[in-house]
Amino acid sequence: MLQAVSQDFDTGHARGEDHDGQAAGALDSRTRILVLDADPVFRKATSSFLAEHGFLTLEADSAGSARETLSKYGADFVVLDVKIPGEDGLAIARALSIQADICVIIVSELGSEIDRIVGLEAGADDYISKPASPRELLARIRAVRRRAGKAIQIDRPSSICYRFAGWTLDVERRVLRDAQGTITSLSEGEFSLLRTFVERPQRVLTRDQLLEYARGANCDAYDRAIDTQISRLRRKLGIGSDDLIRTIRNEGYMFIPQVTLR
Repeated sequence: MLQAVSQDFDTGHARGEDHDGQAAGALDSRTRILVLDADPVFRKATSSFLAEHGFLTLEADSAGSARETLSKYGADFVVLDVKIPGEDGLAIARALSIQADICVIIVSELGSEIDRIVGLEAGADDYISKPASPRELLARIRAVRRRAGKAIQIDRPSSICYRFAGWTLDVERRVLRDAQGTITSLSEGEFSLLRTFVERPQRVLTRDQLLEYARGANCDAYDRAIDTQISRLRRKLGIGSDDLIRTIRNEGYMFIPQVTLR
């Protein structure tokens, strides 16, 4: 059993412990809330309060760190201050609102009627003016979840998982686990590439196809970047990884193992 300690990520921070003492860093099945705020006092106080009420909380102090944290760990809620250094907070709210599985609550010093209307029209599910009571925020989170028809509960719906050669790729949580359940960290590019392979096993994929599937049809990245990503992915998959991702001379790559869907 892992020790119940706070885990510092590269770009975020997780708090919280379930009743069995499972570490928050394992990213268990509880509702996850990302607190995106440049104010460290508010951010940490809010995270601690929500963790005390059974949530798994992540922290980010900038748009860049929030994106990386979300790509690695996902979230059910984002508590967002629109005054984020380096990026328009309303643009962040709009981008998040496109994802139906993420609820956005803006908590901001900008508390005029116009500010609230603009925030809600940008896609926020609720808007609270600072200084905000932690208990009010908790109540708003629960209310938003009820309105979304997804009552807060300990058990989340089962995630889609691909199993191959002793590994498990959890698509929803964006994590890769070995046979012992230990998480291997993947960058966003490595995750997208591995997902492309497990969804298309035992097929020859050209570099152009891998770029399109993993990064989008409009990607203009140099195709040799795929070779670099594959080398990194092979290192993380460890001994025998060349037999998992086979180079097909003058054609591309093939993912060799049998893949099962859980």
